[in-house]
Amino acid sequence: MSRYPEVLWAQRSEKVYLTISLPDAKDVSAKTEPEGLFSFSATGPQGESFCFNIELYEPILPEKGKVNIGLRNIICSIQKEKKGWWKRLLKSDEKPAPYIKVDWNKWCDEDEESENSDWPASDDDDYADEGDGSDSDGLLYLPDLEKARGK
Repeated sequence: MSRYPEVLWAQRSEKVYLTISLPDAKDVSAKTEPEGLFSFSATGPQGESFCFNIELYEPILPEKGKVNIGLRNIICSIQKEKKGWWKRLLKSDEKPAPYIKVDWNKWCDEDEESENSDWPASDDDDYADEGDGSDSDGLLYLPDLEKARGK
C-alpha cells in the first residue's frame, strides 16, 4: 500500500511549483501530461512506497517542466500552457486531499509578481547546489528525469 507525501504548492503567472516533502527519496518518478495530469512516485528510506496522481487546474507544457531531487524535498516546476493565475491547484472544485497544502514560503500574489521574478529564497537550501541538472538552476527537465533514471 502506498502512502502520500506532503505536497506544498505555489504559483506564478507562468508556473506552478510543487515541493514534495520526502527525505532521502529513491527511485523518484515525476510525469506530466499536456492536459494537466501529474503523477509522482518514489521509495522512502525504509523502502516504503509513496505516490500520488493529481489533475491540475489547466493544461501545462510537460516538455518545459523541471524537477530537482534534494536531500529533504523534490521540487517540481511546471510550466502553464497559458499565462495567468489559477483559482486553485486542482481541476476539481472539491476540497483537496489533506496532504496538499499551500506553500506560504513561495507564495506570491498577482500584484506582487513583478517584484519577485521567481520564487523567493527558501529556508530549505537542499536544492541550491545539488543535482546534475540541465540548466543553471540545478533542475532536470521532467522529460530528462526518466533518461537520468535509465528508462
